[in-house]
Amino acid sequence: MAKKSTRITLYKRVWCKIRYWQSLRDVSDSELAAYLNVCERTLRDYDKNARSLTLEKIDNFLVVNSMELHELLAL
Repeated sequence: MAKKSTRITLYKRVWCKIRYWQSLRDVSDSELAAYLNVCERTLRDYDKNARSLTLEKIDNFLVVNSMELHELLAL
């Protein structure tokens, strides 16, 4: 029987790209929370499980930073 591979969810993939963007731009957690329109505690929750990351939050982040989704995913 073949070993079952673990799949990285789209939520987690997008969240990792956002955190990577944050580290590249040296953005604080409070600034990132403002971009997503959430509190800082929510960022830590997303680190554990990004399933509650909504399209609205991603869109807020993209609009504030004048980015397109494909640009974020290409990082």
